[in-house]
Amino acid sequence: MRAFFNPDQLLHRPRTRLSGGELRPTVETPERAERLLEALRDAKVDVTAPGDFPESCLAPLHDEQYLDFLRKGFEEWSRNDGNGPEMRASAHPVRTRARVPRDILGRAGYYQADASCVLMADTWSAARASAMSALAAADHVLRTGEVAYGLCRPPGHHATRDLAGGFCYLNNSALAAQMAVSEGRRVAILDLDVHHGNGTQAIFYDREDVLTISLHGAPEDLYPFYSGYADETGIGAGVGKNFNLPLALMSGIAAWQEAMERARSAIAAFDPDFLVIALGLDAFARDPFACMSLRTDDFARLGEMSRVAYPTAIIQEGGYPTDELGTNLTRFLDGLTG
Repeated sequence: MRAFFNPDQLLHRPRTRLSGGELRPTVETPERAERLLEALRDAKVDVTAPGDFPESCLAPLHDEQYLDFLRKGFEEWSRNDGNGPEMRASAHPVRTRARVPRDILGRAGYYQADASCVLMADTWSAARASAMSALAAADHVLRTGEVAYGLCRPPGHHATRDLAGGFCYLNNSALAAQMAVSEGRRVAILDLDVHHGNGTQAIFYDREDVLTISLHGAPEDLYPFYSGYADETGIGAGVGKNFNLPLALMSGIAAWQEAMERARSAIAAFDPDFLVIALGLDAFARDPFACMSLRTDDFARLGEMSRVAYPTAIIQEGGYPTDELGTNLTRFLDGLTG
């Protein structure tokens, strides 16, 4: 198996997130990528720097004005001496009535869904490098048929066409899927992050060529709150191509296995010829978010149940610093690859 990672992904170093009404230290730090990278190397996985794919690869899924905001927004923000080192919105529109403002604070509210996706001087460089790792993993699978892993940080599955959120800026898993679509493949995305992949769902919700499946904590109780319900099944050409499998908070492996059986049945019925696994490791019982009760051995079982007879690219989503983070990754990969 080949893994892809660009050191520029470590450049994004957010300081805080808004939690409980206070600015507290964030958990989406370079440390999480460093722990995963160390585990891959200890497991003798070949880790390669991705090639530099053209930014036109981002255009099918992300609005150009939004990309321009990610590229240049912090520089504009910094021209005001009163602004701090993290660009965080203080006003958010009702999107159904909103227009894109001229003022940078207004654009921050328009393009940032929440207070966790701050922009800093090197956010664009890191997000772009993360997307390149996802594209490199998909490209490797397309060319060789081998399983490949994109160590993507910042993560991506909460990013929509023109909205950052939940630590995510570019939707890495969706970009990997779109690369396969552009090569004529039918694609299924299996999202195993503890939080619903709302960005991925939004991007493909009206499409028939990509099946989206997400296992996650019940959105009544967990971010992103406003999507991820079981009755969201797609619209237009995408009707029946979106499956949400919400789980009660603190569920253990039995509930996850039951949901995985349903996911496997949906994938088999769709019969894709390319699979993207959006891998979150934040269902771990000791993850900082502590939403589920999975143990390290359970990730091996999830890996086994994710093994299908289709070319597969794994794209890293959530999973935050614990002593077991790297081991949880390698146990999943061992289960997947047998």
